[in-house]
Amino acid sequence: MELIEPLLADDALLDDIDACRRDAGEHLDVWWLGQSGFLVLSQGRAWLFDPYLSDSLTHKYASSDKPHVRMTRRCVAPERLTGIDVVSSSHRHTDHLDAETIRPLWKSNPQLTILVPQANLEFSAERLETSTDQLTGIREGQTLSLGPFRVTAVPAAHESLEPTPHGFPCLGYVVDFGSYRIYHSGDTLGYPGMVDWLRPLHIDVALLPINGREPRRRVAGNLWGDEAAQLAHAIGAACAVPCHYEMFTFNTASPDLFIRTCEELGQPYRVLQCGERLRFPPPT
Repeated sequence: MELIEPLLADDALLDDIDACRRDAGEHLDVWWLGQSGFLVLSQGRAWLFDPYLSDSLTHKYASSDKPHVRMTRRCVAPERLTGIDVVSSSHRHTDHLDAETIRPLWKSNPQLTILVPQANLEFSAERLETSTDQLTGIREGQTLSLGPFRVTAVPAAHESLEPTPHGFPCLGYVVDFGSYRIYHSGDTLGYPGMVDWLRPLHIDVALLPINGREPRRRVAGNLWGDEAAQLAHAIGAACAVPCHYEMFTFNTASPDLFIRTCEELGQPYRVLQCGERLRFPPPT
């Protein structure tokens, strides 16, 4: 199978990031790095959501009855990303907490803050081969200030809400980047009360999965494209961006349903290619 080529990759992607970093105005730059991975840059400071920049799952499942065949070529090696302030993991699945991505990223960014659900703190430390005091945990409803960023955690249902004594193990993050507020849902379905959590937060950009769920995949599912569009509309998001597709052949979906539903609802949206940047101008 011929791999999908990122719009920007390797040197071209890094040059684009560096150019935006030098132009450190109040605009917001968002790159989709594939799957649920996004790099967000504002005023020269950078946050990475759920990066998966390795072939660890392809190698792990190569000889199994559930091969993870990659669809899109990797856009950049993690160790080449520098100037990263925070990397966050929404839950413990490897495409959202990948040691082969985070460890080399951490080596290139020694002051990196690694944010994980409090419920996954010990698990995350074991996977990343570090101690829990090197990680930052957060619970649903909690708000933290991490350098220039302010982040609030909300529950995610992947596929159900499963509270533990230390909080929910699957979270979404709402992060303030200057005058903009981004919601990265992590892997989730809709659930009762979800809109009540999110609508008061006045989301500017909602990053939402659209690969849906099918029992034959034998993995936990997510929103379908129409459900993601409906959620973005219900919470009043100024822009919706789909993700979690075109990474593995067995677990993907077309963005067509998302696009069609957004247009029917009048929900502003943008569909990115891997390695593509979306710029939001300074608020007026």
